[in-house]
Amino acid sequence: MMDNGVATPDTRETGPVVPVSASGKTRIASLDFIRGIAVMGILAANIVAFGQPMTAYMWPDGFLVPAGDPDDVMWAIQFVLVDGKMRGLFTLLFGAGMYLFMEKAWAKGAGRGLQARRLFWLLLFGAVHFFLIWQGDILVSYALAGFIALGCLKWRAKTQLIIGILGYISGAILALPAMAGPYLASETQFAEAMGGSETIEMLEEGKQAEIDDAMEEAALIQSGDYGGYVSHVAAQHSSNLAFYLFLAFTETIPLMLIGMALYRRGLFDGGIARGRLLTWGWIGVIAGSALTVLIAFWTIETGMTYYGTLAGFMGFSPLPRLPVIVGLAALLTAYLTAAGHFLGDRITAAGRAAFTNYLGTSIVLLPVFHGWGLGLFGELDRPQLYLVMLAVWVLILLWSKPWLERFRYGPLEWLWRCLTYGKLFPIRR
Repeated sequence: MMDNGVATPDTRETGPVVPVSASGKTRIASLDFIRGIAVMGILAANIVAFGQPMTAYMWPDGFLVPAGDPDDVMWAIQFVLVDGKMRGLFTLLFGAGMYLFMEKAWAKGAGRGLQARRLFWLLLFGAVHFFLIWQGDILVSYALAGFIALGCLKWRAKTQLIIGILGYISGAILALPAMAGPYLASETQFAEAMGGSETIEMLEEGKQAEIDDAMEEAALIQSGDYGGYVSHVAAQHSSNLAFYLFLAFTETIPLMLIGMALYRRGLFDGGIARGRLLTWGWIGVIAGSALTVLIAFWTIETGMTYYGTLAGFMGFSPLPRLPVIVGLAALLTAYLTAAGHFLGDRITAAGRAAFTNYLGTSIVLLPVFHGWGLGLFGELDRPQLYLVMLAVWVLILLWSKPWLERFRYGPLEWLWRCLTYGKLFPIRR
């Protein structure tokens, strides 16, 4: 990593590609620790969509049972503290990890083709996850964004940071009409100017179509018809992959670029003084969270309607989310030692096996909720789903550290590595 912020030149591969991430170089503990927090936080954001229809992810009336949150307090707490922030942290770290991987690749004489192969396999993992396990996948978006971000690796760190921030802000502004427009056109005084009754009728039909699809999918899951569920996802939700491409340009690529730049600026490895991390971290978290609290109150005041929650979640919250994401990265780096040896080591191990823990969570929850297993889909309210989340957190913290004491990689990290290099690597220490 060069002091002037200029990336190491890419080179052509002139011989067999050798491993670049097991060279013995000390891992950056803060990256693993933050990644562990993020992968568990992503489950906190997603647990409702695991155990209830996807419509319930943002909209409490989408629950098949009473949500168990009559004043929407738990919804608001999750909205302010978790939703979008954990995915954002994960994306930030993915960008930092891409650059770290390429630093090691350049040192070994490899080029960006190695990273491209890595992303290709990630895309396949994501497709399997989306079509066969759970359609809330983020890996497809990461892979698609990663292919584009490959072209930005040699930019100066300052350029990556500026383009990342401007790209994120521009993406949020561009997405605002699509995400907040339906609310304005159907539930406000602007409805008449935006099409009147015809637009309202069209939006109502769109809402009902989403609810009907969610009910059809719920019936398949509850019945235990796994084949029917997979067929339904392929037939009705393949178009969702287009949204991942939209998300890649409006959020994922910008955050990856910011992550690359922050890594190169030393945010994760002591290159920035702890006092500065704490100051700017707290400013970002407090300012962004305060604005998000206002959005939460507004959403509740509108009556938690279908299009009102869409506007709050996807329309208004992305802009104040950015300083929270970066602020959390700074604070978690600064407070790493305060986590304590027992808990901190386990969270760090969870981050080292984040790929396994992310996909493993979906695999573990598949039999918990599907009818061919425990059949709990649609049966649990929000507090009960949080208990399931806590149980999975405990499982993540219990298995990750002992496994990594005996093995070099998490199981899926090892598989991904072998596929990337096209050869088998020893997994035992």
